[in-house]
Amino acid sequence: MTLAEGIAAIEAVMFAYGDPITIDKLSEASGVDAETCAKLVDRLEQQYNVRESGLRILRINNGFQIAARTEFADNIKKALETRRQQPLSQAAMETLAIVAYNQPVTNAFVEQVRGIDSSSVMRSLVERGLLEEAGRLELPGRPISYRTTDTFLRCFGLTRIEELPPLPDQEGQLDFDELEEMAKERELEYPDSGQDEYDGADDDDNDDREAEE
Repeated sequence: MTLAEGIAAIEAVMFAYGDPITIDKLSEASGVDAETCAKLVDRLEQQYNVRESGLRILRINNGFQIAARTEFADNIKKALETRRQQPLSQAAMETLAIVAYNQPVTNAFVEQVRGIDSSSVMRSLVERGLLEEAGRLELPGRPISYRTTDTFLRCFGLTRIEELPPLPDQEGQLDFDELEEMAKERELEYPDSGQDEYDGADDDDNDDREAEE
């Protein structure tokens, strides 16, 4: 296999795979050894940069993913005729931040921090692909724990969860301003779950208020 053929092979696999793919999986699928495969990913990225391609390679945790450059987001939206989704409510942002900084956590933990029922908000974040189940804890009732997803990292422009900004040193208080500011800077577009979403950001707040009553 020539150099050009090797680069073409890993590009085809990464494009078809869609989600972040590890070097081991990429190596197995493309028929190139892992060490060479990693070098070919770097060469492919260099080619994209040199020719000012509309594509780039994202590094998410230990995986690689081909994605469109953010500067062409408007062009892509027009082509796909996607409607702009409403941003998350303050309640959802709070819930997302609590999980991100303390994961894996249960719904009960989130509710304890927020002081209000958060089951509907958690469900909405799971449906949008920002949270996922992380297994069950060895506690009475075996509650489900939750963690953030690769989609969360991608939306907030992070490579790994450790890149989250540190929380302010305020005893007994969580400050979500930095996380919310990151969301605004990225002009978040949340993935469609394929199901009917709760009707916008206000629903999360409404559910919380009803639970309080």
